[in-house]
Amino acid sequence: MDTTFHPLLSACFLLATSLATVHSSISTPLGVHPLDEKYFASEVIKCKDGSKAFTRQRLNDNFCDCVDGTDEPGTSACPMGKFYCRNLGSTPQFIFSSRVNDRVCDCCDGSDENDGSIRCPNTCVMGGNVLYQSDRSFSFSTNNDHSSVSDVGNIYVKETKKGKNLDDLIQKLKGADNPSALPHRLRAGFPDVPKVRWI
Repeated sequence: MDTTFHPLLSACFLLATSLATVHSSISTPLGVHPLDEKYFASEVIKCKDGSKAFTRQRLNDNFCDCVDGTDEPGTSACPMGKFYCRNLGSTPQFIFSSRVNDRVCDCCDGSDENDGSIRCPNTCVMGGNVLYQSDRSFSFSTNNDHSSVSDVGNIYVKETKKGKNLDDLIQKLKGADNPSALPHRLRAGFPDVPKVRWI
């Protein structure tokens, strides 16, 4: 083998690893909205509520440093945190951080389940109306100090909640011949809304 080949190979390897390191150090943290990417690009980041500052190494480290959840956009460590689902091919959305790594695929791109305990199929191109949830226990096996996780789950097609609730509400309102029954019928269409005093 040619002796000039080894230094060339070493140089290529060194270049590739340095580029990978630079790319990983400036990549967008998980759960961050694209408009906030610059906010998280600096080495020292302030909590959005102004209470503290933290280093980039403490970002998404599964420990809540900021009360508002600024430092944990990609984990469920902070109760006040929000996770941004990019959902390429569908509608982007924010979900509560408590839904991150809960074994239910809330984002149609599966980005909210990033700890490797469940694999979420990307359903964004299908309109994002498929819910994947693991309904079986995980089986762990250790062979020669290598751990593996296997999951057998189900894919459920969920109804579009907006359309179903709107149709139900229209049907309830059509049956409201008695004006005094209207507040009750409206209340039945929105069970999570606290009672309102009608005047």
